[in-house]
Amino acid sequence: MKRALPLERLFFLAGPTGCGKTTLALKLAQRCRGEIVNADAFQIYRDMDTLVAMPSTEERAQVPHHLFGIIPPQEDFDVAHYADRVQSVVTDILARGRLPIITGGSGLYIKALTHGLSPTPPADASLREKCDALPLDDLIQWLQLIDPEAAATINLKNRRYITRAIEITLLSGRPSSALKKDWQQNPTPTFHGVVLTREREQLYQRINQRTLQMFEQGVVEQVEQLGPCSSTAEKAIGLREIRLLLDGQATREETINQIQQNTRRFAKRQSTWFRREKGFQTICAEPNESTDSLVDKILTTFLHLTHHHA
Repeated sequence: MKRALPLERLFFLAGPTGCGKTTLALKLAQRCRGEIVNADAFQIYRDMDTLVAMPSTEERAQVPHHLFGIIPPQEDFDVAHYADRVQSVVTDILARGRLPIITGGSGLYIKALTHGLSPTPPADASLREKCDALPLDDLIQWLQLIDPEAAATINLKNRRYITRAIEITLLSGRPSSALKKDWQQNPTPTFHGVVLTREREQLYQRINQRTLQMFEQGVVEQVEQLGPCSSTAEKAIGLREIRLLLDGQATREETINQIQQNTRRFAKRQSTWFRREKGFQTICAEPNESTDSLVDKILTTFLHLTHHHA
C-alpha cells in the first residue's frame, strides 16, 4: 500500500462465512451513513454471485457497495492487489464524509489493512514453474530442508502453501517462518472492529441452509457458464464440487453434502483465525436475535460511530 490507511476512521466487520455479516453490514451502514467495502477474496469476482453468496442486487442498491464483482474469474487476484484497490476506495468514501465498513471473512485481506502487508517477495514465475514440475513429496522434503519450522506448521497437503513458503525462503534469503513471525509480532495497531460469531451448531445449520438455497437459485447453471477460471477463483468452495456433478461424477445430493461439509470446515478455519487476531471485539449473535439488536450492541460498544448517525 502506498500509505497507511487512517484506521481510526474505518470500521471492520469480520467473521466466518454464514454468520450474517452481509445483513448486519447493511443495517449498520444505513444507521451510520456508511458504505460497505468488500473483504472477501471470492466476492471480488464477477459472474459467481450465487456461488460466493454475494450481497443481492437489492441489498447493494440500498447503500453503496465497493469491490464486489469487479474482477473477471479468469484473472488471478491476491492480497497485494486487494490492499492497493482499497486505498483509493476508502479515500473516496472518507472524502464524502461517510464511514467505510470493511466487511468479509478473508482474514489475510483484513490483516493486510490493519497491519500492512507481510514483507514477503512477490511470486517468481520461473521458480513457481520449477516447483509445479515437482511431485508433492519432493516439495515437502525441499521445504523441510530449507525451513523446517514452516514445514512443521503449514498444511502439507496444500501444494500452494508449500510452494509459497519455498519461494519466500529462497527469494528473501530468510526462512518464511521467521518473516511471518516478525510480521505477527508487530505491535497490534489500534482499529475499530468486531468479529461476529454464532454458536457452532447454529452456524452450521445456517451454512447447510444457505447451500440448499444456492441450488434453488441456480448455482449449477452459473458454474456451467463460467468456463476455465484463474488459480485463485478456482478455490471458491463449490466450484470443483459442482463441476464433478456436471461431469456426472457425483449426484446432486452428494454435491450438496460435500459443499456443506467443505463450507463448515472453512468456517471453522476462519473462526480459528479470528480468535487469534487481537484488536477486535467479539459479538456472539443469539439464535433468534434481530439484526437491529446486533447493530445496537455495536453502537453501544463503539460510541464514536454515533457521530455518523444518519
